[in-house]
Formats: sequence, structure tokens, C-alpha cells
Amino acid sequence: MQNIYAAKRCKLILATAGALLCGTFARAQSVQLPYQYQFYQKFNADVYSTSNNIHTAFKPLLIDSSLTARYDSLMNYGADTNRRGWVYRKLFREHLFDVRKEDYTFYADYLPDLTIGRDFKSKESTWLNTRGFQIGGTIGTKFSFYTSGFENQGRFAPYIDDYVRSTRMIPGQAYDRKGGLEQTKDWSYVTAVISYTPIKQLNFTLGQDKNFIGDGYRSLLLSDYATNYPFFRGTLTLGPIQYTAMWAYMQDRQAPKFDTYGDNRRKWAAFHYIDWTISNRASLGFFNAYIASEADDEGNRRGFDVNFINPVFFASSMGPSSQPGNSIAGFNGKYKFLNKHAVYAQLVLDRVQGREGKAITSKGWQAGVRGADLFGVQNLNYLAEYNTAQPYTYTGAQRMSGYTAFSEPLAHPFGANFKEALGIINYSVGRFDLQGKMIYAKYGVDEAGTDDNFGKNILRGFNGDLIPGTETGQGINTTLKYAEGTVGFILNPRYNLKLEIGGIYRQRSNRLGTSNTAMFSIGLRSSFRNLYSDF
Repeated sequence: MQNIYAAKRCKLILATAGALLCGTFARAQSVQLPYQYQFYQKFNADVYSTSNNIHTAFKPLLIDSSLTARYDSLMNYGADTNRRGWVYRKLFREHLFDVRKEDYTFYADYLPDLTIGRDFKSKESTWLNTRGFQIGGTIGTKFSFYTSGFENQGRFAPYIDDYVRSTRMIPGQAYDRKGGLEQTKDWSYVTAVISYTPIKQLNFTLGQDKNFIGDGYRSLLLSDYATNYPFFRGTLTLGPIQYTAMWAYMQDRQAPKFDTYGDNRRKWAAFHYIDWTISNRASLGFFNAYIASEADDEGNRRGFDVNFINPVFFASSMGPSSQPGNSIAGFNGKYKFLNKHAVYAQLVLDRVQGREGKAITSKGWQAGVRGADLFGVQNLNYLAEYNTAQPYTYTGAQRMSGYTAFSEPLAHPFGANFKEALGIINYSVGRFDLQGKMIYAKYGVDEAGTDDNFGKNILRGFNGDLIPGTETGQGINTTLKYAEGTVGFILNPRYNLKLEIGGIYRQRSNRLGTSNTAMFSIGLRSSFRNLYSDF
């Protein structure tokens, strides 16, 4: 009973903080730079310059002196407020509400995301109707807050619709209120973050949001693919060393329930990351995570072990006796081989313990190259990346100890048992944003109607007696080809409001058949967040 009350108190504190607050874009060092892949590419020339040794792996980044000038230039592009009327400025130059005082700042915006599209293969129409908001500000130079919320309805291409039906989740956003059974989906999505920097070297962040570790498009350690979750994060920076400890409270809507507390089964997660900038060119990071459910599948509660919140690196991953779970370790590194150009890599190791006492060690790795101002063309950015993870990586002994949040992977969206090569190029010129992406992947899926677990679906608890093998791609060998292109025209840089047209071609094939998607869309879009459809 005490554990239930403790969990209730923790949840109440997070919910209250989130309702009252969250993040901003000003000049205080407590301010987060909201993470969206395409938006972050506009900072590549500064982030990957050999003239600095800033820590780039853990995102969102904090806006410091090395990023302020670039951020201000992006937010004030084409500003001519003295020669335009109030309506014009609010639509195309400023926040809807914008207060800037010596001791505090405050802003608020309406965020529309309205698109229509057509999948020419299935001959079905798609659309998205999102009404959102963002509110942010600063108090002094040490405290910032930000919150955003989105109310959504939409219809998707058939492959996304299939995903929602199986997971009951809108990819990377929230659960579908209609349970994925109807063609029109309905969901809400809310973030809230407060950030406090008492001294330059120390930052505390409390919120309901996402985090990302790495320098690539994907992350094999921690990505922003899964839906947001409540967390508390502390970051200490001492010269070339930056240490981050984070604790999160996660749920699973589909796991079998055994109590009436809340809507979902619950679990705790602890993350530690040490980033060492060896020089202006090289950095090396060390990562570990530990996932432990509040109770096993039979409803036996384990109690909360205080060792779980030990901030010492790897301490919680030793496996507290009263809190058995899933421990993951990894490495992250980059090297700037030229000014504005870097190679990067990740390695993840997961000791998978089965129900019958058997165990295997699965691993995954990433290698990539990226850069800015390609061929001397300003704001022309590129990325080429390879990712792979062996079967059963990220899988727990039971569903609740898997490396997931709300039925979605916390690392790569494919889960495990895959190989992937991808390339992205984007270019910003004036108010235009252009991006192209190509993905080629192979993975193995389970045979429907059997108990065999081939290792891709990390929601399936691992049973040592059911290992068909350990070859990546085992199971029904599947090939995925994906291409996407977008062209956007920015109307208001303050909240990334843009007119955007885009196209997607996707082909998924195996011995059971082939599914094709060829889709075109156009819309009015805004906000700083990643919305994934490339899985």
C-alpha cells in the first residue's frame, strides 16, 4: 500500500509541475533548444565546428553562448517590425503573445497542423486536423518553462493504420482513444518542462517530454520515437566531462492488468550518460539504462528499492535485489574529421535473461557520417547512417521489463532483428526548407499463429526455450524501401509555421506479399517536434 501511495505522490508532483509550467527559447542557459531533426540541422555549422568542444550527444541541447547567435538569426529572419502593422507581425514575425521584461519573458502561440493527402496505391485520402498551443518563458537567467499541447484527429496511410491497430498508439505521440479500431484516429499529446540552472555547471529538468542520445538520425541508446513520459534529469558539466542522470516513470497500456490503480501497468527507468569531450574534435560517451516493472505478470509487487535512484553511474544497473529488470549498456562517440563534418558511432549491449534461467548477450551498433555546408554551399547538410541490432536486443524477461514506453521502442523504431541504411540531405535557403530521405532496411518478423519469437518484437517477453537462432533477419525475411521528400516555406520562424508539400514512397515485401504506399500531401504545419512515418 505504501508503494501505491508513493507512486501516487510522485505522479501528482509531476502532473502538477507539468500543468503549471514549461520551456522557452531565450538567452538563459537553462533554456532548451526544442529537438526536431530538421530544425537542428540549421545549427550543424556551429555544433560540429572544430572551434568548439560543446557536448552534442544528449538532446534537447541547452542554448548557450555558442548557439545564441545562430538561434537569434533564425528566429529574427526577415524581421522588419518597424515597418509593418500589428496583424502582419503576429502572423509572420512574432509570437502571438510576447512579453519581454528585464526579469522575465513570456510567450504563447497557436499551433495548427492541418494537412490533406492521397495514397495513390490504396486510393485512400489521408488528413490531419491538429489544434495546438505552446507557452513558454523565463524567470531571471536560471529558470525556464515550456508547455505544448495538441488535440488531434486524422486518417493515415494503410501501413500506419495497421501500426495503430496493433499497438493502439499513434506513432511517437499518444494512444488512440478509439483503440485503433476505426479508420479515423483521435488522440491528445501534451509536453511540459521546467528547467533550472542554479550555477553554470549544473542543470535540473523536470517534465513530461522526450530525450535523445546520439549524433545520428536514429539512436540505439535512447531516441525520441516513443511517446513522451514523466522524468527528472540532472546534468553536471565539469570542463570536458558532462554527466547526466535521469529517472523516468513509464507505462504500458496493453500489458495484462492485475489492479485498479490507473489505466495501465507501470515501470521505472533509470538512465546514466557520461560524455567526455577529449578535444575539439573527439568525444566519447558511456551509457547505461535499467528498466524495472512495479510488479511481475502475476501481480507480485517488488517494492521500490532506493538504490534505483542512486546517481552513481551503473549503480542501479547492477540489478537491485528487490527490483529485477532489464539492464542495457552502450557507448557513443564522434570525431570531427573536418571542420563542420563528423563521423559518429554507437554500440549497445543487452544481457537478455530468459524465464527459464537462460541468457544471451545481444548487441547493436550504429555508424554514420554527417556534415554542414557541403561543397561550400551554406546550410546544405547531409547524413549517411547504418544501424543494426541483433534479435532480442532490448527485450526483457517479461513484457514490462522491455526497453519500451507505451508499447513503443525507446531506441530504434524497428525494435530489434534488423539492418538499416539511410541517407538524408536538407537545404535551407531564405524561407525555404528542403529535405530528402531514403531508407533501405531488412528485418525478420514472427510467423503469425505460432509461438516462435524471432526477436524483432521487443514487447514479447524473452523465453530461453524459444530461440530459433541468433542471426539478424531471422524469421520471415522482410525488405523495406522508403523515400520521402518535403518542401516547406516558413511563414513564421518563431513557432516554425510553414506551408509544406511532401511525398512518400514506401514498399514492404516478404514471402507473404508486398504492400506499397505512394502518397502526396500538402498542409499548414507548425511546432518543433519529430513526427515519424519512416518505419
